[in-house]
Parts: sequence; C-alpha cells; structure tokens
Amino acid sequence: MTDHKVVGREEWQAARDELIAREKEHTRMADELARRRRELPWVEMDKDYRFDADGGTRTLAELFDGRSQLLVYHFMFGPTYDAGCPTCSSMVDGLDGLLPHLHARDVTLALVSRAPMGRLQGYKQRMGWRIPWVSSGNNDFSFDVGASLPVEQVREHLPPEDQLPPIARHNADASGTDLPEYIAELPAMSAYTLQDGAVYQTYGTTFRGVEFLMGYYPILDRTPKGRDEGGGFQLWIRRHDEYANG
Repeated sequence: MTDHKVVGREEWQAARDELIAREKEHTRMADELARRRRELPWVEMDKDYRFDADGGTRTLAELFDGRSQLLVYHFMFGPTYDAGCPTCSSMVDGLDGLLPHLHARDVTLALVSRAPMGRLQGYKQRMGWRIPWVSSGNNDFSFDVGASLPVEQVREHLPPEDQLPPIARHNADASGTDLPEYIAELPAMSAYTLQDGAVYQTYGTTFRGVEFLMGYYPILDRTPKGRDEGGGFQLWIRRHDEYANG
C-alpha cells in the first residue's frame, strides 16, 4: 500500500491547476533568461587556435562548417584519460540525433577535448556518434574559455577526497585517470558566432549550467520517483553500453 497521498480526481485536478500556474511562471522566466543570454556582449576570439581533427587541422572558424553559429560541448576527456567521462557520454547520446535539426537552424555542434585525436576517434567509434570531435591538446583554447585547469594547480588546491562529491572519484576511476587529472577538465559548453571572418564568444556555462544538455533529467523530473539520486548525485549514470539491462 502506498504511503503517498491519494485523493479523488477533483482534488487532484485542483492541485494540478495550482502547479500549472507555477510551471507557467517558470516558463516565462526561462523565456526572459533566454532573451538576456542573446543580449550578452560578445568577446572576440583573436587567438589563432588550431585543432587536431579528422583529416588534419582546423581553425576555430573552420569548426563552424559553413554556418554562422557554433555550440561547443567541452567533453571531459583529458590527455591521461583512457576513456571519456561517463556523464559527458550520457549527454552526447542525447545530442547526436539532434544534428539535422540544429543544422536547419544555422547551428553547428562540436565536441572539444584535450585528449589525443586517435583516442577521441576510437571512443567516438565505440559510442556510435556522428558529432564532429576535435582535440585542443595542442593549444590553449580549453584553458582560455574556462573548460580546463592546469593539473598542477588542481593538485595544489585539491581538498581532501572526503570533501568532494563521490561522483568525482567514481568518474575518475571509470575514465581511467587519477582524481586531479579528472577534475582538471570541467563539464562546460560555450557558444560562438562567425561574423565577417571574425569569431566571437557569445555565451558559456559549466557544472549544473550544462543540465540543459542532459535530456533524461527533465524527463525523470516528471516521473513519480523523479531523479531518485538521493545522496548519490549522478552515480547511477553509465555509458550506454554498460547498463546491465540496456
């Protein structure tokens, strides 16, 4: 027998109507935040970044692939990782099928990581993704936009492990690297526009700011159990080929 409150349809509808009013308020606030994002000032990316890519090197402008807007997900796959971050992997699973729709709106989506290109290509093949993926291991791009930290700095300032969320150790182990090397890469996204040959950064966010890329969370938020993570934030997340019951 459930211990959750159970009522008749009329009382349920009244409670649902009250919640709808709050949900609409939230939607209007989200619309306002989206407008303010678009109004942010831009910063010109005036360094000559060269990325290792399939078939050679590409400039930042070339990553736009003929479009005027570029969204970059800074995938946590550092130089010492054996495999990509499981949480980042779960996010890209949901993004890969969106490519045609984003392209239709003049948006290119790309992944950038600091791991060597060969390792990225092997992992991309394992995961079955189509999203373009380039390596920034030979330039300062990931550091300049706040998606990576110098690992020496992380080692120097790393708090005791029991003060870190358990997901840090969990994902470091799952990625085949040590804790400082894992934490030196941040979950981040950045947005750019190409205007008259010049590239400008228009937006950026990190940590919980990237949840909009995690398509399963808003779905789970509407189920009876919700995210059901308790104190185990994201510890349930696996690569899609690692779940026992697929």
